[in-house]
Amino acid sequence: MSLTSILSAEAIENAVKECQAPDSFCFKKFFKLCGLSQKSPEVVKQVFSILDEDNSGSIEEAELKFFLQRFSPGARTLTDNEIKSLLAAGDKDADGTIGVDEFQSMVLS
Repeated sequence: MSLTSILSAEAIENAVKECQAPDSFCFKKFFKLCGLSQKSPEVVKQVFSILDEDNSGSIEEAELKFFLQRFSPGARTLTDNEIKSLLAAGDKDADGTIGVDEFQSMVLS
């Protein structure tokens, strides 16, 4: 399954364009622009499973680096600061990763 089967390609493109400059990624704005924040909890879980490349049940720092590229292959990688901010916002149990429930809370809050 690909993200374009869940979200419109145009919405994804617009969301990625908004954060082309390094250190401009804002997860709340990104989730809103790509349409993910308007999806059901079940759909958000599907997106999580696509982002969790190693199927470990959580999104690790290494996977976050390529977060935008999972939405659009030509997108840039996230900077270290953006990765740290994303982890700080999503990692509520302080295990260094973002689990499915944490991801769902981030997207739908």
